[in-house]
Amino acid sequence: MNRHEAARGALAGLVSALAGLAAGHLVGAIVAPAASPVLAVGSAVIDRTPTALKQAAIERLGTADKPVLLGTVLVATLLLAAVGGVLARRSLPVGAAVVVLLVAAAGWAALARPAARPIDVLPALATGVAALAALRWLTPQDEEPVDGPGRRRLLVRSGVIVGAALVAGTAGQWLVARARDVTNIALPRALRPLPPLPRGLEATYRGITPFQTDRDDFYRVDINLTTPVVDHESWTLRIDGMVDRPYELTFDELLALPLIECDITLTCVSNEVGGPYVGAGRWLGVRVSDLLERAGVRSGADQILSTAVDGFTISTPLAAAQDGRDMIVAVALNGEPLPRDHGFPARLVTPGLYGYVGATKWLTRLTLTTYEEREAYWTKRDWAIDGPIKISSRIDTPAALKEVQAGRIVVGGVAWAQGRGVAAVEVSVDDGDWQRAEFGPDGGVDYWRQWYLLWDAEPGRHTLTVRAQASDGEYQTEERATPFPDGSSGLQQIVVRVT
Repeated sequence: MNRHEAARGALAGLVSALAGLAAGHLVGAIVAPAASPVLAVGSAVIDRTPTALKQAAIERLGTADKPVLLGTVLVATLLLAAVGGVLARRSLPVGAAVVVLLVAAAGWAALARPAARPIDVLPALATGVAALAALRWLTPQDEEPVDGPGRRRLLVRSGVIVGAALVAGTAGQWLVARARDVTNIALPRALRPLPPLPRGLEATYRGITPFQTDRDDFYRVDINLTTPVVDHESWTLRIDGMVDRPYELTFDELLALPLIECDITLTCVSNEVGGPYVGAGRWLGVRVSDLLERAGVRSGADQILSTAVDGFTISTPLAAAQDGRDMIVAVALNGEPLPRDHGFPARLVTPGLYGYVGATKWLTRLTLTTYEEREAYWTKRDWAIDGPIKISSRIDTPAALKEVQAGRIVVGGVAWAQGRGVAAVEVSVDDGDWQRAEFGPDGGVDYWRQWYLLWDAEPGRHTLTVRAQASDGEYQTEERATPFPDGSSGLQQIVVRVT
């Protein structure tokens, strides 16, 4: 086989793979988006990646880790498909065997997911059927010419297949996007509605993070390559395990319970110093303590094992639901139903704990158990079982390495110390004395504080450092450390050039 023949075989393999992946994505959009071949394989890779490597990826890539993983899986798939196409020029069964191996890997990955159903193998089967049919159509048989008309036939047929793949892939993506729209959900009022949140400092000082995070701007960190699409009409929440009276609630029954509003800041344990994975909003939901009281918690339980609809689990200390804080099963954010990407129809929100301990999205089950008896996703990976949020602060303006003009400059940002409240924020210029900043409005002990300092900046290169103090007197630690597994963080420093 010369190089021209090998190139045509590789093209046939690539086009066949595209056809298969598009067909699998379309069927996946109908059956289960997470079972789409590339997504299923990517999720299997995530689940089996060593914790240290996973942490390193998050630290270096941030939210780009998932696109990088998906791109890697896609490139590897296409390369193997190209090899299969080359082999098919010599022997169609041998080339088809490569396709079958890829399909088998996708099918295994789809069925290996915690909440997988037998029907979830259909996207992989659709991938195989489409890919094999395309490969067969693009590979010349004994009676077909290889050169001249054969080349033209390959290009024409490839064009037809690519066009069909684009249509199928677009249709699949449209179905997934359409399913993510949350409409026609009538939310009841809270038992005792909170007064509207006051205007934030962002209205006065440009560049400071808004006092309330817009739903569309709320950070998202999870292990999902695609978010679950849940039908709220068939969804249920089950409370079971070490309880006297296990029971189940529909979405309407959950909404009929006494609802409370809570102003709570959430942050991710992987949020680096000065990082973006923090947001504040008004949540509407049912106290977990009320749900547990109805169930009757048995003596000896020390863990709430929460389960998402896709089988993902989080471990939360039972004490977090019994110590007076407003741990809730949330159904709304900022006056509207939860977005699909943030846990619709219901999720856990636990003040004072990092998300990996108390913020299960797409919640469907609360199981009372013990840490000795059951392990959750992160505890199996040796993460701390209790993740209290550290006192933290961030400089929003001026931006690091930004060049500003000499004179009075606004230095501002946000600080948080959930459960305790922020008593003070201080800024140091060039390691000088700490200067106390002024505060914006107060949203409560579980909400962040906006702060600002008017700085008379002189020309030169300056280093600004910020630290926060909680209401119990504890200062934000100066130790610089990686955030895993307990969220330790250091003081943020930025360099500003003043001209």
